[in-house]
Amino acid sequence: MDVPLSRSRAAWWVAGFVAAAVVAWVLASYVGTFVLGVFLYYVARPAYRRLQPRLRSTVAAATALCVLAVPVVLLVGYTLAVAAQELGRLAQTVDLGPLADRIDPYLDVSAVVQDPEMLLRNPDVIDAGQLLAEGVLAYLPLVGTALVNLFLALAVAFYLLRDGPRLGRWLRGTFGNGTGTFDAYVRAVDEDLGSVYFGNILNAFVVAIVAVVVYTVLNAFAPATSIPYPALVGVLAGAASLIPVVGMKLVYAPVAVGLFARAVVADEPLWFPTAFVVLTVVFVDIVPDLLLRPYVSGRNLHVGLVMIAYILGPLLFGWYGLFLGPLVLVLVFHFARLVLPTLVAGERTATTSAVPGDRPDHEPVEADTAGEPPNDSPESDLA
Repeated sequence: MDVPLSRSRAAWWVAGFVAAAVVAWVLASYVGTFVLGVFLYYVARPAYRRLQPRLRSTVAAATALCVLAVPVVLLVGYTLAVAAQELGRLAQTVDLGPLADRIDPYLDVSAVVQDPEMLLRNPDVIDAGQLLAEGVLAYLPLVGTALVNLFLALAVAFYLLRDGPRLGRWLRGTFGNGTGTFDAYVRAVDEDLGSVYFGNILNAFVVAIVAVVVYTVLNAFAPATSIPYPALVGVLAGAASLIPVVGMKLVYAPVAVGLFARAVVADEPLWFPTAFVVLTVVFVDIVPDLLLRPYVSGRNLHVGLVMIAYILGPLLFGWYGLFLGPLVLVLVFHFARLVLPTLVAGERTATTSAVPGDRPDHEPVEADTAGEPPNDSPESDLA
């Protein structure tokens, strides 16, 4: 009879909705950790694809994360901590408004790290290590929570690297309907997330780290007129690099004008502001742009939409909005571009014509541990 079968299907649907609700609750509780893991996955994926033909998937994934993802997290965390200290000092003389309330909880924790300029003037590694250990012990619960979240993010990135092809095959087999729409959608999302995360956001982090190092070292040789708040200026330059066309010039051009003006008024030599401009243009502006330009070119997203996502993401969600905002933009944009016309007009979307500039992935795919043969069709890790 049909009744028992219908009841069975209904029961399974209820169980599925309950499981989906539990998963959604977990993801919502740790959304920052998961989107950070997705970002680290895209950061480490180019290195993983080069290592995977020579090493086992597990070893290649762990190596790629240790070489790229972990140093990026540590350097960015240290840079932001130093910038928070300088922002706190700036707040003592300048009214920062609501921004001061937002950064206040992080000021005490940022004191765990030592200013790099102090390290340059007194490079005592043992003393710096003792200060770091004392600071970590003082904020052990908060540091422990941060380390647990970092471990979870690295775990998410690790399993996406190792089991991405298997996940892609399951997604195609479960949600693919033979029209090519789903494959086209996932390929487009994967391509643009790669350009947004590895190209734009990683470029901003690299620019910020390089700028902080350059400005801190330059300040060590400065005359009376030096760069005000070098770490904060470097972080702002990295954030401004996300803005199309003008980019970080919004930050270093006014600083350069101020340095030249102060040097002229104080009758100081002009070599310091000149060095600031030259080093900024070469090492902060040109070099990172040349290294990461191939990963930004070919993006299908409108630059205005990307800029809005970068601005609204942190404002709406907090620190992880820098990763979640572009993720939401990419998902919604390609849904409207590829899936919505199919739903409205019943059109069939071909995989080969739906994604402009899409390229097949020729990297070999290792068979999974359950003995499933590798898939020889061109695909991205998540498509």
